[in-house]
Amino acid sequence: MNSLVRRSAHQLSRWRTLCTKPGAPEAAASPGKPSYEEFIGHQQWQARCSIVVQVSSEKSYPELYNYCSRFGEIRGAQHYCVRQDEALHYVLLEYATPDEAAAAIGAGVTNGELTSGVPVRSPFLWFRAAGGGRKSAKLAPNQVPQLLSIDGNRQVEQGHLLELLRSAQGIEEQVQLLHEHTRLNELGIRMRFLAALQVEQAIAGMFPAAQAQPFGSSVNGFGRMGCDLDLILRFDNDMGGRNPAEATAEPSRLVYHTKENLSNGRSQTQRHMECFGDMLHLFLPGVCHVRRILQARVPIIKYHHEHLDLEVDLSMSNLTGFYMSELLYMFGEMDARVRPLTFSIRRWAQSCGLTNPSPGRWISNFSLTCLVMFFLQQLRQPILPTIGALAKAAQPKDSRLTEDGINCTFARDVERVGFRSRNQSSLSELLLQFFEFYSQFDFHNRAISLNEGRPLSKPDHSAMYIVNPLEQLLNVSKNVSLEECERLRIEVRNAAWILESEVENVDRQELSWGLLNLFKHPEKAVIRPNMFFKPRMVEVSDLFEEKQTKEASNSSSAITYKSSSVRQQVQSIKAATRSELKQLQNSPKNRRSSR
Repeated sequence: MNSLVRRSAHQLSRWRTLCTKPGAPEAAASPGKPSYEEFIGHQQWQARCSIVVQVSSEKSYPELYNYCSRFGEIRGAQHYCVRQDEALHYVLLEYATPDEAAAAIGAGVTNGELTSGVPVRSPFLWFRAAGGGRKSAKLAPNQVPQLLSIDGNRQVEQGHLLELLRSAQGIEEQVQLLHEHTRLNELGIRMRFLAALQVEQAIAGMFPAAQAQPFGSSVNGFGRMGCDLDLILRFDNDMGGRNPAEATAEPSRLVYHTKENLSNGRSQTQRHMECFGDMLHLFLPGVCHVRRILQARVPIIKYHHEHLDLEVDLSMSNLTGFYMSELLYMFGEMDARVRPLTFSIRRWAQSCGLTNPSPGRWISNFSLTCLVMFFLQQLRQPILPTIGALAKAAQPKDSRLTEDGINCTFARDVERVGFRSRNQSSLSELLLQFFEFYSQFDFHNRAISLNEGRPLSKPDHSAMYIVNPLEQLLNVSKNVSLEECERLRIEVRNAAWILESEVENVDRQELSWGLLNLFKHPEKAVIRPNMFFKPRMVEVSDLFEEKQTKEASNSSSAITYKSSSVRQQVQSIKAATRSELKQLQNSPKNRRSSR
């Protein structure tokens, strides 16, 4: 184990030679990147400028473009498929302005072929075959922009991904390729914001200020292809922050009448969500398989969107999750190494069975991401600042307070924090250091705090304790069992062992190397937990059988021993036991009790 922690300078030099690729990106993220609010605002604007039209095939695109151009300027078109019993084809059209997209939606008509169903205005439409009416003039082929065929949800095939990693020049490039080919792409993000826009527009008549805000992996930059969409629905524009415009404006003397709810906040939210679940199920196009999970700590509605091939989790009271997404987005933007490193560690955890798609006693992807962020905070030259430092640099405009009184205030402008990382470690070095760090971490006695960036005394007996960064009285990893925590410790040792072996075999040319060995989990490089399960010389049941007879005890075939010395040890143990039993039977105390 000491070799994992105190590597020689020669090993480290060879590791850098193996892993570092010439021309790798600089450590620090380039300046001028959009803030979280700017990113969300841009995606919402694009969603309002877009419509999704189901077509018979890609060949319908020129005719579709020719027809839809009458409503405004089409700036882009992307084609994707939803594979069910048969492939369903869709084209996402982006107009120059939201008004032009609204004009296209407003020109839609009711499907007269349906005998049942309620017509709903929605950005999801289908393009039917031309009838005998007036046809518009066709555009020349060179006037029709190219149709991009992109999949916004389907994950890259395992075989193709392995081939990409195998063809890389080093582990550094492998980590970058893994991130590039498994992260959620631009179309995937746009599809999720369209699903949010549909929910907003469905209730806009009664709640004109309603917001359906995506959060979680769909927007924080750590989402992979095919990830679920987390939505928070607010009936007003109150997201817990201060609005400077409202503070300076004269308050209106006209106040809406509001129906009072006499129930408590939780039961009121549950009733609202139950009604809203009915609306989703009955009226919204594309929404199916609606499930209401209202007794959870955070009540949610789960449903599937068939036009987007997307699983959606909708809540109404999870503002802390929304602001946690903002925090992770900021961490990902601070340094270009954060997201690729996290993707590799998540993939490794999935390959060795540490994470699971269904909830349970195992570590979640969010807890695993917290482990990565904490590791990057506690380095001798930290790559990320602590959350406490972000909170200290906050200004009044950064104030955020949820309806439960949870303070989510931290500096939204990273430049104001004044944090600059001088750490020049490569991704491959950080990957090995991550495994070494947690192979030595004292999960039994210490808690992980991203707020302070250092281990704390564990406040309870949970197997793993990760302080919730925004709700600091809660444990993010409370669900993790003692067995799974121990398995994590063993698996990070295995991973460190595997990556250390790459240093010893720099000149070996194999098809499987680097991350491929890490994901393959080869038996020859795995440390098994034999220290907890010592092998026995002989089974206890063989020594104390109830029907053991004198003939069987004298037979050499009754018990099989590893060697003659083991047999002699067992015979001496038997003799000593018989002697002790006789002494107990002949003791004065036993003779008196028998009388």
